Amino acid sequence: MFGWIVNGVIALFALGCLIPFWMVVIGSLTSERSLKVNGFRLWPEEWSLNAYQYLFSSDQIFKSYGVTVSVTVVGTVLAVLITAMFSYVISHRKVKYRGVLSFMAYFTMLFGAGLVGFYILIAQWLDLKNTLWALILPYLLNPFFAFILVSFFRRIPYELNEAATVDGANDLYIFFRIICPISTPAIATISLFYALSFWNDWWLGLLFIDNHEMQPLQILIRQLQTATDLEMSLGGTLLNQTPPAYGVRYATVCVTIGPIVLLYPFIQRYFVKGLTIGAVKG
Repeated sequence: MFGWIVNGVIALFALGCLIPFWMVVIGSLTSERSLKVNGFRLWPEEWSLNAYQYLFSSDQIFKSYGVTVSVTVVGTVLAVLITAMFSYVISHRKVKYRGVLSFMAYFTMLFGAGLVGFYILIAQWLDLKNTLWALILPYLLNPFFAFILVSFFRRIPYELNEAATVDGANDLYIFFRIICPISTPAIATISLFYALSFWNDWWLGLLFIDNHEMQPLQILIRQLQTATDLEMSLGGTLLNQTPPAYGVRYATVCVTIGPIVLLYPFIQRYFVKGLTIGAVKG
């Protein structure tokens, strides 16, 4: 009986999470007139693709999609690689300066250089303004994610390193052929977190990207929202038509979260195990 009650509560909770998302998807496929007259419905009375037609009316969204996908893929791969290697170094018991490296990572979690110093470093000293590296480089090492991996690496028996060293393996071989396969749940979890950070980021694009052809998806979506609100206030005089303001909002949500929703099922089996890192010991 207790199992049935727990499953029922979980099912109700899942349904409560699914209904709002379903209404957003249906709202993006409902005509603007129906949304204004009938409001939100679980099933639309009048189907329409005007919101998506308006959203994809310009090829700029495809360019921005390409920028965001490139930044997410390249940034996630590099960030996971750098974070995993850094974490392995500071978790290795024979690294001489691992305490200093740990303090340097921890210090950045407490104190930052501020916006002015950060902007001068990226835009002037490194000269990365209006480049994709300005969207990738600042997020390549997250100290919080690094310490999560450190906690996992320290649970791996050190005897594996010693046995591999006796067999003639170097540190790179041990890390990539032994440690990484064992640490798949933790690395998959960190990969998801990094992918979400790169995909949803708009702050770096707002600071360092002035070229509209290199704007990430999140900045473009915001500009489309602003343009839609402006056209609504002007009665559709910019495009000689009233834009589907409500539908565009829902369509942008679907377009923005779609790839992440499709990515999650592939790493879900690692995600749950990765979240429990350090939860129990022994």
